[in-house]
Amino acid sequence: MVDFIKQVFKRKNSFVFFWVLLLFLLAVDALAHGVTDGDKGFIQASSGRMLMAFIYLGAKHMITGYDHLSFLFGVIFFLYRLKDISIYVTLFAVGHSITLISGVLFEVSINAYIIDAIIGFSIVYKALDNMGAYERWFGFQPSTKLATHVFGLIHGFGLATKIIEYQVSPDGLIPNLIAFNVGVEIGQILGLIVIFILISYWRRFGNFIQHAYRANVALMAGGFVFVGYQLAGYFIS
Repeated sequence: MVDFIKQVFKRKNSFVFFWVLLLFLLAVDALAHGVTDGDKGFIQASSGRMLMAFIYLGAKHMITGYDHLSFLFGVIFFLYRLKDISIYVTLFAVGHSITLISGVLFEVSINAYIIDAIIGFSIVYKALDNMGAYERWFGFQPSTKLATHVFGLIHGFGLATKIIEYQVSPDGLIPNLIAFNVGVEIGQILGLIVIFILISYWRRFGNFIQHAYRANVALMAGGFVFVGYQLAGYFIS
């Protein structure tokens, strides 16, 4: 198995094809920013404080939230120090938490297809940022930290929109919502650990910089596919 992984990382074409295929499959997954029918039924039927259950649902959402993880993959792609990673992840998490909780409490709802299309665009934005496109095009580098925080706000609205659609019982809503957000952040940490390990392992082969541009092109392509998928759903529905 280890030898197979080494061959994948060493072969340029195989590596790029792998990421394009993976991102395509993840981008068109209808569960990319929602919950399963079973979880939806549980949320709608829940009443009273159910902290552990909502922590589990939040973590499950993030681990299967391929749009979130694709964006975060782009965010930490060129980060080598855990200190820097923690800063960017915190900015994203704070933004995500603010709009998730306030969006549900104040019932601020945005069309799910539109918000998910914007989330797909955030993946495209970060991939272009990693390729140095903005400095070449506009002559300056936009604040990566600000962009990470803003897109965190947008990602939170995406989930808040879904929860509002499920009409969660007001009994125990606030503690359950906080528990759900805690679960989201736990899932985010777990997902980032896996991503960081994979990237760190890749860097050991010495071809990381050589293939970095191609990897971000694949990431951008996946983002565009996700945008197209959501816009098609908006116009068809």
